[in-house]
Amino acid sequence: MTPAPAGEVRDFSHLLVQHRIIPVLTVAGPEPGRRLGAALLRGGLALAEVTLRIPGALEALAEMAATDGLLVGAGTVTAARQVDAVVDAGASFVVSPGLADDVVQRCRDLDVPVLPGIATPSEAMRALALGLDTVKLFPADLLGGPAGVRALSAPFPQLGLVPTGGVRAEQLSEYLSHPAVPAVGGSWMAPPALVADGAWDQIETRVARAVEHVHAMTVKGNR
Repeated sequence: MTPAPAGEVRDFSHLLVQHRIIPVLTVAGPEPGRRLGAALLRGGLALAEVTLRIPGALEALAEMAATDGLLVGAGTVTAARQVDAVVDAGASFVVSPGLADDVVQRCRDLDVPVLPGIATPSEAMRALALGLDTVKLFPADLLGGPAGVRALSAPFPQLGLVPTGGVRAEQLSEYLSHPAVPAVGGSWMAPPALVADGAWDQIETRVARAVEHVHAMTVKGNR
């Protein structure tokens, strides 16, 4: 087993704060993966999560991970054995819908950053007990959206939350303005229908808009 290129992700929390948005991608096969990766880069985004929800996702991840300038993580990782497979494919980080001790431990064994999902205060306490400082809040929309972030972060101010699941473009400002949120994950930039249709120009435009939005927020916040 060769460790993932985690050396490129020396500080995952800093990486999240740097990019602020993670496109959550459902894509299958090397060629669509290559085209999608190129569209993300043209749109100004160098970070992505490829979910393992459909056959061919691992091949798409491998193609994207080989793209210069693009850091790709594997999402929907639910078992420790999958960690080995995505690391071999070139994943730079691992995202899980839930909090599984064996997945977290296997990622640590391979020195790969992990972003497990939580939905309750009890899971937040487990995450902190495991030594995690940043987790995915999933499914964010069903957990109250920005209001859910405010409620869950109140007793756990030391825990970073990455809302994912049902996130809409118009919610970006409200999510990202909360101090507990280093980044937001979502599929609105490259929804499965556009990926399946090969609408790479439309995806590039959506990504560019999201990047511009984040940039504008950053500039405004620094004034």
